[in-house]
Amino acid sequence: MIAITGGAGYIGGHLTDTLIDEGYDVMIIDDLSSGTYVHPKAELKRFDLRGGNDLKLDGVDVIYHLAANPDVRTSMMDSIEHFDRDVKATFNLLEIARKNDVKTVIFASSSTVYGESRIPTPEWAPIKPISNYGLFKVMGEDMLRFYSNNYGIRGISVRYANVTGGRVSHGVVKDFIEKLRRDPSKLEILGNGKQRKSYIYIEDAVDSLIFLESYYKGKYDEFNVGNEDWITVNEIAQIIEEEMKLKPAHVYKDELEGRGWKGDVRFMLLDCMKITSLGWRPRLTSSDAVRLATRDLIHGYRKREN
Repeated sequence: MIAITGGAGYIGGHLTDTLIDEGYDVMIIDDLSSGTYVHPKAELKRFDLRGGNDLKLDGVDVIYHLAANPDVRTSMMDSIEHFDRDVKATFNLLEIARKNDVKTVIFASSSTVYGESRIPTPEWAPIKPISNYGLFKVMGEDMLRFYSNNYGIRGISVRYANVTGGRVSHGVVKDFIEKLRRDPSKLEILGNGKQRKSYIYIEDAVDSLIFLESYYKGKYDEFNVGNEDWITVNEIAQIIEEEMKLKPAHVYKDELEGRGWKGDVRFMLLDCMKITSLGWRPRLTSSDAVRLATRDLIHGYRKREN
């Protein structure tokens, strides 16, 4: 059986859908605090990983650890809450894995561990996070590496670029769409609009997790997962405006030297040669990922309204 922490959330929910479609038995471990989507064929264990590590997992060989604070910006507003959700919860999850003889733990990390680094950024680049979100992901990676070295758990840390797509709970695509739905005449853009980053579509993000579990045969490693191209915030706005058939005025809120918020990395493009050398590549470019995510979200809004 496969267990997914945060399986009622964004990436976890899509991963659950895919694995069940492929015939796997899936257990969701989630407290349902930030996501409530539960696949009807999944087994749900409602459990808050912040509260302890006494969870029994019979027959679980692989855990995808996706339960965490999903938002870089809010991590800078309530550091204690996010420490508990990201660091304390990861420690308890690893203790659960150790006690239940789980063979593999795959951890959803982030490109934010690098901070503002060389472009493109390889896995061996210096680790210098500039947000609590990135800092707590570094701590999660370090704990997984420790448990791998000391308890024999196979560990994989996946350093994602920006993941986008249907059911996304936050991020620039959702933010812009919601702003334009409220006021189609103008669009407030945080920062100077020149921030440039790589994006990956949710289906590609899920596919990379399943691929690495199958094809990485080592003891522990980190893998960048993103696209070879990148896109500016202004270009994202243009795509969304095209899809919504709007031409709003842009209002820039640039108070942090081009950053959208405190802790925002202005430029991010990952070197993904390590995973591509194993035979994996994303199907969609950054621009295509943003466009398809926009269509997914607009369709979702219309469906809920009808």
